[in-house]
Amino acid sequence: MKPGHTGWRHLVHSTRYSLKGLKAAFRNESAFRQELGLCLVLVPLAWWIGDTPVEWILLVGSCFMVLIVELVNTAIESVVDRIGPERHVLSGRAKDIGSAAVMLALIMAGLTWILLAADKYHLL
Repeated sequence: MKPGHTGWRHLVHSTRYSLKGLKAAFRNESAFRQELGLCLVLVPLAWWIGDTPVEWILLVGSCFMVLIVELVNTAIESVVDRIGPERHVLSGRAKDIGSAAVMLALIMAGLTWILLAADKYHLL
């Protein structure tokens, strides 16, 4: 934080940087665009599938979790790529672990949606 950036001023600057990051992810990351598109379809469906506030937040939260993990994975990949183009075992490991985190978030979101939808329609 820069000197003098406290309180509301800090909040304004932090929000500006966050929006800049979202814009960069949208422009440069096809996976983020795909996941965001899926969330734009699923979030309205959460009102229909979720019968309680807890079910609704689980459905919507799982969508947001995928986006959050994708953003963190993108940040990891960007930092690793910034360090240098040469292959290194630790760079590869960092990228693979970030990718695994996205995969697990997607699996968890999928399970959440499948189980709550199946429960709503008495398929379980």
